[in-house]
This record gives sequence, C-alpha cells and structure tokens, in this order.
Amino acid sequence: MKKLLLSVASIVAVLAFSGVWSASAQNKKGDAPSQREVRLTLHNQSSEKQVIPKEIYGQFAEHLGRCIYGGIWVGENSPIPNQKGYRVDVLEALKALKVPVLRWPGGCFADEYHWMDGIGPYEKRPKMVNTNWGGTVEDNSFGTHEFLNFCELLGCEPYVNGNVGSGSVEEMAKWVEYMTSDADSPMANLRRENGRNKPWKVKYFGVGNENWGCGGNMRPEYYSDVYRRYATFCKNYSGNQLYKIACGASDYDYKWTDVLMSQVGRQMHGLSLHYYSVMNWDRKGSATQFNPNDWYAVIGKCAEIDSVIKRHCDIMDEYDPRRQIDMILDEWGTWWDEEPGTVRGHLYQQNTLRDAMVAAVSLNIFHKYTYRLKMANIAQMINVLQSMILTRDDEMILTPTYHLFKMYVPHQDATFVPMYYESESIRDVNRREVELFSATASRKDGVVTLSLVNVDLEKECKVVVALDDETKYEVSGEILGAKEMNAHNTFEQPENVKIQKFDAFKSSKGQIEVVLPAKSVVTLTLK
Repeated sequence: MKKLLLSVASIVAVLAFSGVWSASAQNKKGDAPSQREVRLTLHNQSSEKQVIPKEIYGQFAEHLGRCIYGGIWVGENSPIPNQKGYRVDVLEALKALKVPVLRWPGGCFADEYHWMDGIGPYEKRPKMVNTNWGGTVEDNSFGTHEFLNFCELLGCEPYVNGNVGSGSVEEMAKWVEYMTSDADSPMANLRRENGRNKPWKVKYFGVGNENWGCGGNMRPEYYSDVYRRYATFCKNYSGNQLYKIACGASDYDYKWTDVLMSQVGRQMHGLSLHYYSVMNWDRKGSATQFNPNDWYAVIGKCAEIDSVIKRHCDIMDEYDPRRQIDMILDEWGTWWDEEPGTVRGHLYQQNTLRDAMVAAVSLNIFHKYTYRLKMANIAQMINVLQSMILTRDDEMILTPTYHLFKMYVPHQDATFVPMYYESESIRDVNRREVELFSATASRKDGVVTLSLVNVDLEKECKVVVALDDETKYEVSGEILGAKEMNAHNTFEQPENVKIQKFDAFKSSKGQIEVVLPAKSVVTLTLK
C-alpha cells in the first residue's frame, strides 16, 4: 500500500457512466462484485493557498489531420452550419468546457509554418504541403486571423507557437508585431489592410517546439543560445506583455531541463515538457481493442508522470528556488494506432473509457504540482489523438475524455484541498506499480469538489471520507463509467459513455461514504 498526500481543486469527479449500474442496484440482485475500501481524510479547513490554474485544462490544435480543417474550420461557404467559417456545433461544445487556453499551430507543424502564407485574401494565399503529417496539401485558409478570432469567440487565451526550426528571427519578430502592435508601423498597417484594426492580446508565445527532434534536432546547449537570440526580438508592443515559453524536455530527458535552467534561466517565463502515455512507439496498440493487461499498463504509464514532473520540478528548484519560471506541459495524453481505413499520418483515433480514465488520473496528479506547473495542453482538441470531439461531415460526437473534462470544470481556478489516503496497488506487465484509486479535491466560493477514481476493472470501491469539520454538507454527485472497459461513443451510438447522476453515497456530520463502481470516476459536490 502506498501513502499519498494530495491537494485538490474544485471538487469534481469525472468519468461519466453509460448505463448507471449503481452499487445499490447490484446488491439487490445479489451479484455485487467484491469490494475494496479506502479511507480518505479531506483537509477542508486547511489554510492551503495553492490554486489550480484554469490553464491546466488547456487544449492543443495543430495543423494535423482533421483537427483544423473539418474539425474547427469549414469556411463560410460550407453547407455545414458555421459562424464565419467556424463549425457552430464544435464551437458551442467547446464553450461548455470553458477552454482557458489554446495552443496553435503546432507541434511539429509550427517549425515549418510561415505565417505570412496564412494572411490576406484566401484566393491569394499559397498552398503548402504538410510534410510532418501525411503530406496533406493545405490551402492556408486558416491562419493568424482565423485562429486569434476563434480564441476570441471561444473566450480563451491564445498560445502561439513560433517557428525556430525553419524560420528566421526576422520572421518571428514581425509576427509578434503583426499580432500585437497598435503603432503606425509596417506590420501593424499590414494587419489593418487585412481587416483587423486593433491588435489582439497575445499572452503566451512559444519560441520553438520539440527542437530536440522535429524542430531542428538540436542539442540543449545549442538551443539555449538559439532561444536567447530569438526571444530577444520578441518585443512587447502597445501594452501587450509576452509570456515566453522555451522548448523543454521530452519525458525523462532531465539533462535538457538542467541545461535550459542553467543557460537560459529568467530569460524565459515558462519551460515546456511533453509526455505521452505510450507503451511502445513502434506498436502503440488499438484504441478500442485491448485486454485488462493493456488497461493497467497505460494507467501505470500515465501515472508515472508523477515522478517525471517531480524530478523536473526538483531540477528547476535548484536554479530557481523562488519558482519564478513555470513548467508548461503543453503536450500530453494517449497515443494509439490510427483507426483502420483512415489517412496515414492524420492520427485519427477513437476514444474510450480507458482514455477518460487516463485523463482523470493525470489531472489528479497535475493538481498536486500547480505550485510550479501552470499550464497543460492535452493533445489534441478535435479528431486527433486524445481528442474532445470527433466529427464526420456535418456530424459531431463528444468523447469520454470530453465528458471527463466537463466534470472537472469546477476545479478551474479553485484552491487545492489537501487530502490523505492509502491505495492498494498492483503490478502491471511492465512491473510498474499501478494504484487502484486516485483522488483530488478543490474549493471555490465555499463549494468543495471531490473527484474520485476507481481504476479497478473488477471491484467496486467503498470510500470513507473523513472531513475535518462537523458541517453537514448538501452533497450531489455525477459519474462517468461503463460496463465495458472499451466502451466508446460512435456516430451511430453517440451516448454510450456520458455523465450521469450519481447517488451511491451517504452523508453525515464529518463523514461521507461513497461506493464507486469498478472502472468509474465520480465527482461529488459539497455545499
């Protein structure tokens, strides 16, 4: 058994249920599964001031497959209902998630993207070949104006990733000026000619992406100097203050973090990290066809990000004990083989209950580290990797991961609530320790949100929550789960996995007892 001390943000338990099979209903049938028990102490009266930034729930939209074209953007002449070219159904679904920040245009695409190809009249924009993702020819109809206007419609902060790998310092400097300057200057005037009088507010700006790989195959020492040069010419115009993000490490590359912290330091505001829950990069496995060993293996891999974040944070603490440089986890999530019959290189995959479970366990971990971790961007928003939404022509479905994010909305900008519990664990096929229970909690405007995750495929879990006050709370609950571990939503059956009401709990002064079905996420709201 492993002891855990966690903090929690706005108590929302995520992972909705398809076919509510409540514990009480199963007991009546006499076929309830065997049960584990977890005792959890929730320190609601703690003076903890750590806030879970809403940016932890950030999104990522790369020019990859049908994420942009057909996912977000269809153009104003499309028969698909749209608002100035943006899909109305997608826009409304994303608004419900309260998306706080959106990263664009990549990813690997960012370091081959030349922004001036994506401005001006559509008919004059040159086409380009997306060499990273399937060799697709794009018409550049979705560019700077389309992205920044989309962020305004969505009500989120834009996170623009600049081109270091194949772009020049001048190109990057002019892009910043084009977007943010209100002066009588060449780039600002060009923006005005293209239909936007006032500049946009652009806070987050990435100086390159994966420059250790697709962004230039650089060494950390070399990239450190490149970053310093490029970032120098990313200026603050007209009251806009750039928050500059340096390309950070992949997974377990602790040397990269050490070198960047020592050689760049306070010249960056944030340092990125990428971590995917992938078992084998050569054979990633099917998104929908898997066995229990596969289930526990990916949960084990995703949970390993706990130790990865901690070690990167520890290195950052050595150079920056006052924690003035943030960690930015701007790519994370699952990555499976592409769906059969889809375009190779477009990374279109289905999304099952297993993916939602990965999201829940991951977010619970992220909440603990928000003293340094200030943003996370799941990959990716639509039709690519662990997406929120899948589209097919004029149809749209919401994935289990979407529903999980919807359940966790109350944690955004809430105060982390510490807790203590012990969880049973098993060893997966890779000998990783997999804890069978995960939790997080937060408090906002006097309301506590408690999110509880039962990873176990077989057993339900009784959770006894001890509160540090004698208040009799009004409790309500939601659940995300399913009878089958590979349950997912399709265009023919779009509601196989969805959030449902949950009432398998008892509340009294100082205590709440909850019974979590196997493979489920429950969120309790305490008022």
